[in-house]
Amino acid sequence: MKFDIERCGYCGACISVCPTGSLELTENRIIIENKTCDDCGRCSIICPLGAFFVEVEKNLSKL
Repeated sequence: MKFDIERCGYCGACISVCPTGSLELTENRIIIENKTCDDCGRCSIICPLGAFFVEVEKNLSKL
């Protein structure tokens, strides 16, 4: 899961849907604990500003 801090509005919606508790909201940023994140994607679904997203790797060697 990737996170774009410039898109984040610090609403905290992602905090409540994270099943692993990997996200923490402070006064001016979201802290992500990557060791516990399981890339479920719930944060990217709930985020109204699209701050969380999955980056798809392009591997043309398999075509």
